[in-house]
This record gives sequence, structure tokens and C-alpha cells, in this order.
Amino acid sequence: MGNPIVAAMQTKTLKSDLLLLVAAFIWGTTFVAQRKGMIYIGPMTYNAVRFALGAATLLPVILMFRAGRDAAGQSSGVHFLLYGGGLAGLALFGGASMQQIGLLDTTAGKAAFITSLYVVLVPLLALILGQRCGLSVWVGAILAVGGLYLLTITESFTIGRGDLLILIGAFFWAVHVHLIGYLAKRANPLCIACLQFLTCSALSLLAAILFEKITLPAIRAATIPILYGGILSAGVAFTLQVVCQRTSPPSHAAIVMSLETVFAALAGYVMLHEQLGPRDLAGCGLMFAGLLVVQLPPLFGSPIDHTPGLDRPSS
Repeated sequence: MGNPIVAAMQTKTLKSDLLLLVAAFIWGTTFVAQRKGMIYIGPMTYNAVRFALGAATLLPVILMFRAGRDAAGQSSGVHFLLYGGGLAGLALFGGASMQQIGLLDTTAGKAAFITSLYVVLVPLLALILGQRCGLSVWVGAILAVGGLYLLTITESFTIGRGDLLILIGAFFWAVHVHLIGYLAKRANPLCIACLQFLTCSALSLLAAILFEKITLPAIRAATIPILYGGILSAGVAFTLQVVCQRTSPPSHAAIVMSLETVFAALAGYVMLHEQLGPRDLAGCGLMFAGLLVVQLPPLFGSPIDHTPGLDRPSS
């Protein structure tokens, strides 16, 4: 007979992996919701309402998990929470804004794969900060850059406006991941997430007031995409990630969450009738391979850590 403790742990891991798969599905299909929402409202208006809903969704979760206390069981300082949440929200605003505006001129599938480049950029940014990178990072980076070239650069060596904006957003996401990695060790991640959502929402609202026309009828017309992007993506999926990664090994979580890009491409094809040519598919394949290589150092003989690079941006 097998060890009942091991069996119970395996069951917990399986449940966590399945719930992370649900989160990856939500995140992938959210790219479609983001494009659908902009049929009626501007990108900044969409982000303002979306992240406000995300913050509202997290509030009852914070109360339920008593998230006012950090992992050490000590109350986090209000000033640190406000400062950290505001700083993370600023990075989130940069990444979310570039992504949302870029989606006006590119497909959901391409946007997802280009955004996933942050997984490679995170350890490379760590290298600039004085941390070492293993062989897997360099192999993954080469594969990802090759895929990015096929996916975004045309035969005339030009890059589309939407693809470029999404690429810029990937750098913001990489910075955001490092910030969350630092802050989550010193304060509860749900509190930080809620505050960063509020900050991003406020900055997006300011940008919308300055550059877009905001009308209630238009917002009502975009209700379903907004609810999907706000409640399910920012609230539910992020909560699933935080809870499930307590029992799911980082290597499992990394692989499952990386399927977000596949779900985005499939959702774009089914719901938006987006087409990917042979060159695009080859680029997606290379980027996905690079993504997996970076997140699976055991393939190169080194153990995997739960590093910031394995965490998804809270978008």
C-alpha cells in the first residue's frame, strides 16, 4: 500500500494544478475580452473600470484570509503597504496600458505570446541587478527572440505599432514581477494586489479623462468584457494563483500558467476569427519553447527555485 501522506499531497497538488489551469484559461481568454471591450470604450476607460472591479473583488478575499498580516504573522506597516502598492500599481499601469492600447492593432494570440516575453526578461533584468543566470535563461532568451522576430518583424524589417507597444509593455511586466517579488516577502500579496489595482485604476481614470470620451451608455455596452476582465481575471484568477501556489510545486505552476498563451491564441481564433499564418505559428512555437525552457531549469541539471520570474503579472 502507498503512503497515505504522499497520496494526500499528490491529490492536493493535482487539485492545485487543475485550479491553476482554470486561472490560465481565464487569463488567456481575457485577451479576447480586452479586445471586445474596446469596441465600445477606450483602452484607458476599460482599464480604469476593470482594475477597480478587481480591487473590489479582492476585498472580501482579504477579509476572509485576514490578509492584513504578512507571512510572518506580523502586521505590515500602513506606509509600507501604501508605498509598495502604489509603486507596483505604477508598473502595472505601464504594462496594462501598453498592452491594452497595443491590442487595438494586433491579435489576441500575438499579444499573449509577446507579453509572455516578460518571463525571459525577468531573469535578464536580475542579471543587471547582479544576480547570476543559468544556461536555461540564455537558451530560452535565444528561442524567445527568434520567435519574437518571426511573430512581429515583417519581411520589410518593420514592426507593427500594436506589437511594439505590447513589447514595451513586456518590459513593464518584468519590472512589475521584480517589485512583487520584493514586496510579497514583506507584506501580504493580496493586500499589495488590491492596492496596486486601485492605483492602476486611478491612473487609468486620469488618462481616460484627459484623452478619451467617457459615457455611461458606452460603459454599459461593454459590461460583459469589463466584468470578465475585472472580476474573473484580476480578482478570481489572481486569488487562485496565490492560493494554489501554496501546494503546487513551482515547476508545475510555471508550466500550467504558461498555457495562458495557448488559450489566448485558441480563443482569438474561435471568438474573433483571428488567423495566424505559418510564420506566426512558427514564432509562437519558438516563444513557447523559450518560455518553457526558462521555467524548467531541471532540464539543464539545476534545481528550480520559486523565484519572482515564475510569478505571473497580476493583470
